[in-house]
Amino acid sequence: MWLQTRMFLLLVVLFGILYGVITGVGTWMGVGSMVVYIGIAFIFLGFQYLISTWIVGRSMKIKWVSEKEAPELHRMVAELAEQAHLPKPRVGVSQLSIPNAFAFGRTRRDGRVCVTQGILKLLNREELRAVLGHEMAHVKHRDMMILTLISVIPLIMYWIAISVMWGGAGRSRGSGNYAVLIGIGAFLLYFITNLLVLYGSRIREYYADLGSVRLGNMPHHLATALYKLVYGNARQRNSEEMKRVGGVKAFFVNDPSQSWHEIRELSQVDRDMSGTIDYNELMALRQKELRLRTSDKLMEVFTTHPNMLKRIKHLSTLTT
Repeated sequence: MWLQTRMFLLLVVLFGILYGVITGVGTWMGVGSMVVYIGIAFIFLGFQYLISTWIVGRSMKIKWVSEKEAPELHRMVAELAEQAHLPKPRVGVSQLSIPNAFAFGRTRRDGRVCVTQGILKLLNREELRAVLGHEMAHVKHRDMMILTLISVIPLIMYWIAISVMWGGAGRSRGSGNYAVLIGIGAFLLYFITNLLVLYGSRIREYYADLGSVRLGNMPHHLATALYKLVYGNARQRNSEEMKRVGGVKAFFVNDPSQSWHEIRELSQVDRDMSGTIDYNELMALRQKELRLRTSDKLMEVFTTHPNMLKRIKHLSTLTT
């Protein structure tokens, strides 16, 4: 309920900012000018939304597999889809060696769940099922549509800033100076709304973790999977593949580019150094107060995924 409340409040703030800026600047510029630039922003986002599945497919080197080719993977996806009351998504295997998984699609009926070759070699069945449950939750929650919708707001702020500053260049000196101030304010709101969209993305990740648990996966299995992914991604931090997926890393279960920084933090959770996070270790974390460095807190603000230690701490609260 708290995750849903935060997301609702975020939407209220974002669309409140949008309404306020459009009303104020529209009055100053003239409604006609505003409609043009807002229309351009929505057209751009709409086009991006339509071709997004093609972009992800090409970037991730996906091979769509049949039940005959990957029976166990299909079985898990079908079982999770039935529990989530969703149509079975299309199942794919990315040829990337980076261990990870992702889901995408424009609607619930267009859902696609994929895993990489790397994750199939890294996780056991329970851990992989927990990760697939996380991705299935993204499909159920329509996260791609929601994040695309709120992503249009920073884009509108950008167009407003550009249009006001360029449009003000031909006005009188006093009016031109006023336009510059409005433009700077719009650029500042562009930066702020971008941060709010990233915050929304992090909320969706917490919500998908909760969704995986609601689909019957044990929190310590998902915690172990995330722990293993951090180490697996960190080993490939300088690889060509890591550079290749930089533009689509928001789709992954975790942010591969942050893995190297998260290893030290996670070592305090795996107390017996077994390479897993068992039930007792997760319960111990539940009672522990997290102490993150200021740099880690600042780094999280600019990422699409939550700090991994905080995320696993959240999983500990889901353990009964």
